[in-house]
Amino acid sequence: MDLTPYIANLREDLANTASAGDEQTRRAAALLSSALEPAVRLTLMNALADLAAEVTAALPGQVVDVRLDGRDVRVVVTGGEDRSSSAPPPPPVPPIDGGDISRITLRLVEQIKGQAEQAAAAQGVSLNTFVAQAVQGALGQAQQHQQRHQRWQDSGSGGGHTETKLHGWVEG
Repeated sequence: MDLTPYIANLREDLANTASAGDEQTRRAAALLSSALEPAVRLTLMNALADLAAEVTAALPGQVVDVRLDGRDVRVVVTGGEDRSSSAPPPPPVPPIDGGDISRITLRLVEQIKGQAEQAAAAQGVSLNTFVAQAVQGALGQAQQHQQRHQRWQDSGSGGGHTETKLHGWVEG
């Protein structure tokens, strides 16, 4: 999807709005529209990525990704019968509390990033989706571990905490 026509429409709208002002206002609007183009392009891509995440959550077995292709955006739908892998499709990544999606910067060693990209491609998902699923999986495991630990603590006599020590060795 070429974003240029949408950005051109915004520039034209800004120029039309600025035409009500003097020459200095029109020049400022032209300069601002050029300076804002990268931010507008990124904002449109983020909006499309958010839309893709919502569509993915609504379509079980389907994953909708927005991928950067030069300066353009490509929408890729995978899942169902089109999936090239025999693995079952990964579950969509819903927000944990149904709240807003936040953005972070993640720094990885290049080798790990490459391996993560390969793993994501093998699953037919974006790197972002792959990382989000990994974080959710890790959080789920941490929560299960915490629950097991709490049950272990609660299993002492009278429901209180008892300390158990084991001394000895294993030969083998």
